[in-house]
Amino acid sequence: MQARVRDNEVYDAVIVGSGATGGWAAKQLAEAGLKVAVLEAGSRTTPDQFGEHVPPYEMKYRDTSPGGVASPEIARLRPIQATQGACSETNWRWYVNDIENPYTTPDDMPFRWIRVRAVGGRSLAWGRQSYRLSDLDFKAATHDGYGVDWPIDYAEMAPYYSQVERFIGVSGQAEGLAHFPDSDFLPPMAYTCGDQRLKARVEKRFGRLVTIGRTAILTKEHNGRAACHYCGPCNRGCITYSYYSSPFTTLRAAEETGRLTLIPDAVASHITLDKASGRANGVAYLERFSRTAREIRAKRVVLCASTLESVRLLLTSAPGGLGNGSGVLGRYIMDHMYGGQVSGVFDDMPAKPWHGAPRRPNGLFIPRFRNVDKPHTNGLIRGYSYQGASVPRFAMHASGFGKRFKQAVHDEADWSVGVHGFVECLPDYDNYCELDPSRVDAWGIPALRIHMKWRDNEKALFQDALGQGAEMLEAAGAKKIRQADLADARLPGFGIHEVGGARMGDNPKTSVADRWGRLHEVPNVWLMDGAVYPSMGTVNPTLTMMANAVRCCEKLAADG
Repeated sequence: MQARVRDNEVYDAVIVGSGATGGWAAKQLAEAGLKVAVLEAGSRTTPDQFGEHVPPYEMKYRDTSPGGVASPEIARLRPIQATQGACSETNWRWYVNDIENPYTTPDDMPFRWIRVRAVGGRSLAWGRQSYRLSDLDFKAATHDGYGVDWPIDYAEMAPYYSQVERFIGVSGQAEGLAHFPDSDFLPPMAYTCGDQRLKARVEKRFGRLVTIGRTAILTKEHNGRAACHYCGPCNRGCITYSYYSSPFTTLRAAEETGRLTLIPDAVASHITLDKASGRANGVAYLERFSRTAREIRAKRVVLCASTLESVRLLLTSAPGGLGNGSGVLGRYIMDHMYGGQVSGVFDDMPAKPWHGAPRRPNGLFIPRFRNVDKPHTNGLIRGYSYQGASVPRFAMHASGFGKRFKQAVHDEADWSVGVHGFVECLPDYDNYCELDPSRVDAWGIPALRIHMKWRDNEKALFQDALGQGAEMLEAAGAKKIRQADLADARLPGFGIHEVGGARMGDNPKTSVADRWGRLHEVPNVWLMDGAVYPSMGTVNPTLTMMANAVRCCEKLAADG
């Protein structure tokens, strides 16, 4: 049931979006004494929707994915969402209906926009890898001369990273690298035998760190939540709340204050403005099912709708875009170039895989080593990181039928090893989004038209990552090494790490928001998600989004 807003009620802040950053904004502001409302376009999330313990044989289509689609219903309603593995037969209703929520691209610039509309947003199904940026990232332009620096640095962000990590719980191993800052860790997950071999041999041969992934999954009881029991498919939900998702951590903390009004099934259309002052005075939205138009009043508007949705709201809120005096609203969107897979096998290790628990919901991480101590290598700037793992694997490709097939699946099992690169995308003015002049969604709101493609530096880094990945696997003793090629690279959007479009900066002529995420031109509108990124680094962005939201909320609450 949708919460109703009383006529003439004015909130201290209305937050659009209930995901990773929206949950943190709600918690911080409500605990600071503000009366807060959260608008969420999707429905409430409850534990009975979780499917992490549902075996394939209990699913109608056995959760299979021929062609990337798990069922005819998903293929019909969510053809774009189903192209990535986390959208499954148990959780597909969390993802947007692609028919109701269209977007467009030029024919030569395909983009895969993966979206969740449910209370909790993509924090329900995210990959949970949680890494801090360093000053190599915050001050990247100073390092190599490309683009602009963030208006903040690591020293300013460090306490907010710690605040987030201590609340949500991040497991990992401290390593002491300046450009790969350590976190406030819970105990790390264990390496497999293959992981240990890869780590030892790569570190000896190349001097490059191989470490266990840093993940927002509990390895011991923490803040009233149980440790992970390694059942495996975290993207389907977690009955023990062992990974961070906003409904059962930050939003729950906000609700406990008694100062949060959560309004689900509320599709925000635009920010409303006071004509006399030019300041925001609330948000217009439509009830998702009835299409009834409503408005909510607030002293401040906080956008946490996700990178592209927040930009879209600014674009729909004023001719030419709200706060777009700089002309860069919608510009400089980025994602990680993902898909540079290098794989092989350790044929001298006994492989005895099995389908039972435990299934570690984590892998290995190799931090950036390109252009750390110097700005360029062979004309390339920035770099890439790797994620991967080494695990025993059944030979599901084996020939035979019945008993012979079952035996071959075991007899031909191998010990696989693989890494895949996350290539940093440079901020480029010509990677941008705008409102489509002719397409609208099911609620009559203009759809986005996204213009983005990989450019020369990304493509060259991708090839470099493949070559270096193959060298590391070979040094570790892997055989049957296979490299992906550029044709295998995922399209922009597939990394699901999209950032930028309303970047922060000290100069109003070159940025949309100030160092606190406030629009330069409408200072009671705050951006607290990935839209404010001036550059993206080589690590997963969500931890930085959350820490920055906490930092900005502290400023908002202090300003009164």
